[in-house]
Amino acid sequence: MSQVTRQEKPYDVCIIGSGAGGGTAAKVLTEGGLSVVMLEAGPVLNPEEDFQEHVWPYELPHRGADVGGRARHELNTEFMAPNGFWEIDGEPYTTAPGSSFRWFRSRIEGGRTNHWGRIALRFGPADFRAHSTDGMGDDWPITYQEIAPYYDKVESYVGVFGSKENIPNAPDGIFQPPPRPRCTETLVKKACDQLKIACIPSRMAILTEPLNGRQACHYCAQCGRGCLTASNFSSSQVMIPPAKATGRFTLIANAMARELVLGKNGKVEAVSYIDKTTGSEKRVRARAFVVAASACETARLLLNSRSASFSNGLANSSGVVGRYLTDSVGSHLSGYFPQFEKMPPHNHDGVGGMHLYMPWWKFGQKNDFLRGYHIEFGGGRNMPSVGEFDGVCARHEGYGVSLKQQCRTSYGATIGFSGRGEMIPNEKCFCEIDPTVVDQWGIPVLRFHWQWGENELKMAAHMQETFRSIIETAGGTVLTNPAPPSGSNTARVSQVSISEGGTIIHELGTVRMGNDPKTSVLNKNCQAHDVKNLFVADAAPFVTNPDKNPTLTIMALSWRTSDYLLDQAKKGNL
Repeated sequence: MSQVTRQEKPYDVCIIGSGAGGGTAAKVLTEGGLSVVMLEAGPVLNPEEDFQEHVWPYELPHRGADVGGRARHELNTEFMAPNGFWEIDGEPYTTAPGSSFRWFRSRIEGGRTNHWGRIALRFGPADFRAHSTDGMGDDWPITYQEIAPYYDKVESYVGVFGSKENIPNAPDGIFQPPPRPRCTETLVKKACDQLKIACIPSRMAILTEPLNGRQACHYCAQCGRGCLTASNFSSSQVMIPPAKATGRFTLIANAMARELVLGKNGKVEAVSYIDKTTGSEKRVRARAFVVAASACETARLLLNSRSASFSNGLANSSGVVGRYLTDSVGSHLSGYFPQFEKMPPHNHDGVGGMHLYMPWWKFGQKNDFLRGYHIEFGGGRNMPSVGEFDGVCARHEGYGVSLKQQCRTSYGATIGFSGRGEMIPNEKCFCEIDPTVVDQWGIPVLRFHWQWGENELKMAAHMQETFRSIIETAGGTVLTNPAPPSGSNTARVSQVSISEGGTIIHELGTVRMGNDPKTSVLNKNCQAHDVKNLFVADAAPFVTNPDKNPTLTIMALSWRTSDYLLDQAKKGNL
């Protein structure tokens, strides 16, 4: 057996994961006076070397498509911010027979905040009282009023643009001025007004005014490729630097957490991790532990941390670790708008994402399904990406000059619409430890079970009807996308209207919070019922998955949990 390296003096807090939740906890805890060590499974981020912000396609060896076009139609192209992968060599996961689920992971300082969409929406009051509203699922153990002050803290610190709208269950926040709509958005806005669908300025974590030493966005529209000026939010550039500045922060990179080690006093005393650069196993000791590795990775770590006290995984006396897994309901449809064919060339860039969006406009009404969804949309003459004209090539007969002319004519004339809706947790969606498969370090991997419910299927169908109405009202024609080539990862869901599980990258709910230790893992402070010095600060504690993107709530919950942890530290309760 290889020797395990341990350090002598324990830190006050060990954080596992450097994304939205981990970065927020690091900032709050170090500024509160605690010594913090953070484990990150990937390397340290260097924006000057790692970001692809202003790189043109022709400057890359394969124009962003990777060797043999492997990244075609994938999110993790060579054209994107670093280290985000659907598949990682040596780190597999499995899916149960009859299930289809994909898991996007990031292995680098800042995690998935380096390339998220920056959509920053507050959950509404009804989202925390879902069961009380319609009888399905469970209520959260906290209310909107309890988390609202932490939304304020996060928005004030990171910078979110938006507008005051007073829309039911889509709370306003502390906003910077929103950017003006582009021509494509103006067209869609007019159609939505006719259809009585709310269409308002987006709410995104991108600066339109300088804040805390960060510059305002310069509107290059390349946010998904990293931002050298840190004008858009990432944990690596906004949360971790102030933690480092305190002198009380230590980052251990390339550290793959294997197991949380339980001490004789019933508390976690150390985390065992693999140093990926040497393959050796090491341990870090601390008085308290904050797990923020992402919802599924956090569940995996807890389930793999077995002991005599917790044979089914650490803090899992309830048996619900890994359960209640959800993702946002997704559906997409594109339209072609001939009025843009002869649009004179102009600066159409703006922020890297939408300037307008559609919040759920039927809240409080009786629909064919429960809960609701919002609509994200975009189009115009953005920088061409990998596979930009594949659809044109598939639909247009011909090649050479005529095909090139068709690509030029259609460039910027397409607008895509994507729905993001609430999934109600069901017993058929969960993750567990695969009984036979391990990763390259011998750590057992996750096996996913997945099945959309009838409510989600009805919601996706309604999305398709709505998209079609908007496209046709705006004077466009609905595009039917050709099936991807045989073997493509997207081929499996090309002919259905609902997204494949996991592909919206909003997975959450695997280590849920609640008042009853028999049905939940964490209390209202995201502290484990069973292990008092264990906290979770990512999307795993979520009780429901509303129609809002989860990152802003991850940060607000993490800030709230960190404040509670600081209070407990001052009282000597760690």
